Amino acid sequence: MKAVIQHEFGDSHVLQLAEVVTPIINEDEVLIKTACTSVNYADIKSRKGKKGKGRFPFTLGLDAAGTVVEAGEFSGFEAGDRVIAFPIGGSYAEYVKAHKQLTFKIPEKLSFEQAAAMPTVSILSYILLHDIGQVKKSDTIVVHSGAGGVGSMLVQFAKLAGVKTVIATVGNLSKEDYVKWLGADLVCTYDTFSEEVLQMTNGRGAQVIFDSVAGEVTTASMDCLGLYGTLVQFGNSSGSAGHFKTSDVHSSCRNVKGFSLGTTRKHRPDMLAPAAERVIELFATGKVTLPIARVFDLSEAKQAHDLIESREYEGKVLIKASK
Repeated sequence: MKAVIQHEFGDSHVLQLAEVVTPIINEDEVLIKTACTSVNYADIKSRKGKKGKGRFPFTLGLDAAGTVVEAGEFSGFEAGDRVIAFPIGGSYAEYVKAHKQLTFKIPEKLSFEQAAAMPTVSILSYILLHDIGQVKKSDTIVVHSGAGGVGSMLVQFAKLAGVKTVIATVGNLSKEDYVKWLGADLVCTYDTFSEEVLQMTNGRGAQVIFDSVAGEVTTASMDCLGLYGTLVQFGNSSGSAGHFKTSDVHSSCRNVKGFSLGTTRKHRPDMLAPAAERVIELFATGKVTLPIARVFDLSEAKQAHDLIESREYEGKVLIKASK
């Protein structure tokens, strides 16, 4: 089968299309013919060696949508099932294998492209909003990187849940219309959001802030997080660590919660099923959507990564793995 592999860390030129051995499954796994896979910012960090230290050669990719072609005896699936999955060993490949706890059936009416766009960003967002942030309808929340994949889903899920005020940040206000179309009530840039949040809340601050950027954005987030508020930290796309002091939290009764979907897939995969079931239903019924920015062929993985790094896109970037 064909797969995109890399033999070294580096820029997008290290991604190579090659012939590799088709995965062999065990009794708790399924073999999936990949229709599409999404490109996530975590893929960029992994390619550069800034997220984990995989053994070369390795294949990138966190999630996939496709059809089960072989099912292990105790997997609970059968050949022909349409699924989304978090594969073992990457997803930029014509065939992938996945454990039964990380594989979820999808209905016929949900296209493979839309299904491929959703696993990482939508399941993560749903857990962040409802389980980690425990957002209430009366809250004012801040969603950083509102035009990105996770941000796009957080904004939609929040408005669907009836959250009163959703404030989103973007790197460039050229994305303001898109983020407002998703449902955001106010869109700010990173250098002004703290002041605008305080102004909009009459100085009280936000109840929950979702931070995937870190660096200086974390500091500014603490500046506009209200009493008893929660900062949910789940990434560092800025490349810099965020900082806060213990004095930032104890007297104000605020708290900081961290979450990683990768850690949860590895150590608590059982947490994913309830969220996956709910988001699949929401996508299948059209209550939420994730625009597809562009679909690349498997041989165009380099170009897909270049587009992600340019940040000149809205929605999700996909790779089509099979005809």
